[in-house]
Amino acid sequence: MNESVIIEQAKKYDSFYLYDENVIIEQIENLKHNFYGVHFLYSVKANPNPMIVKTILKKGFGVDVSSVAEVSMGIENGLCKDEIYYSAPGKTANDIEKTIESSILIADSISEIELINGIAKRIGIIAEIGIRINPNFSFDGDVGQSSKFGIDEDLFFEWILYKKKYANIRIIGVHVHIGSQQLDTEIMIEYYKNMFRLIETVQKALGRKLKFVNMGSGIGIQYAATDKLLDIEKLGAYIKNKLHKFHTDSCNTKIIIETGRYVVGRAGIYVTKVLDRKISHGVNFVILKNTMNGFFRLSLSQLVAKYAKTTNPINSEPLFTHYHISDFIVLGKDTPTEKVTLVGNLCTVTDIVAENIELPKLKRGDVVVMTNAGSYGATLSPMQFSSQEYPVELFLTQNGSVVV
Repeated sequence: MNESVIIEQAKKYDSFYLYDENVIIEQIENLKHNFYGVHFLYSVKANPNPMIVKTILKKGFGVDVSSVAEVSMGIENGLCKDEIYYSAPGKTANDIEKTIESSILIADSISEIELINGIAKRIGIIAEIGIRINPNFSFDGDVGQSSKFGIDEDLFFEWILYKKKYANIRIIGVHVHIGSQQLDTEIMIEYYKNMFRLIETVQKALGRKLKFVNMGSGIGIQYAATDKLLDIEKLGAYIKNKLHKFHTDSCNTKIIIETGRYVVGRAGIYVTKVLDRKISHGVNFVILKNTMNGFFRLSLSQLVAKYAKTTNPINSEPLFTHYHISDFIVLGKDTPTEKVTLVGNLCTVTDIVAENIELPKLKRGDVVVMTNAGSYGATLSPMQFSSQEYPVELFLTQNGSVVV
């Protein structure tokens, strides 16, 4: 964390995100070093900031996109069709018409396959598509779970028997994504084992090799000091070993892993200022600028803590990971600490950032930094609430300059 840069920018802005290009590149290189032979996609929805997207794509990533606008971002950054994978439920005919010739469409249902086939027939092409499969396994074991995403594995294999009537599509790949923010290395290894078994089954059913397999994400980051670190080196070694055998039989099949949070999550911070403070019935309230409407995930964690019936609620990504997703750092303060409740300046009682935490004594104008704000931060926050001014997004380049 570059304190001098933060302090300088805090003279100009009362609330802002700061993304560090050096951290992003370090995370990218760590993945590429450990997952040799794997192709990576950046999940644009994690953080669509143009400077972030540009930095990542310059490092050889393709994109996992979930809207027409995100497809356009890939095109604007010079990606070709087979580097843009459009995977989302509920695509409209208009969505498909706009992207069928500029991206690899990942069909999310049987009816969507039919829709793509009809559009391809009308414009006179054979569309090469992927299929999102909801598999008969999960992070919890060899049992599938109901999901709004993808086609159930059994249903997909039933459908293959009738695929000949879809003359204007050709299945060239599959996509599976069952969850994110996984920190258990053995669970991830078991997931990849299941994925390689599924690939073999799909290829046998189709009677040909696939051009790509998107194994989804799952790779998590450490939010709290109590979080165990995912062993990227061990995970990469397992993939490397499997790929050696897999490419003996399927040498032209591209193995893909998508990632968003791992690359950008720890590369971003959120910075805000103290607007006021007050004591009410013995509670020290510190009011901050643009919290719920600037970095929503913190307020959401407090809501879950208030209403959850368990002390360890299941994560619900990307909205809720667990109670502790950020450290709070007060810059330039060497004062005694006190117990405070951090709240925002919105007219709602739900605008709470943290309750009863120990911080240096704060006054109006003090700068507070919140860590781990690089993914699902600005992009998830309800910034239009109360018509407040938006926090600024800043990008700290490798050469030390700051770009707005």
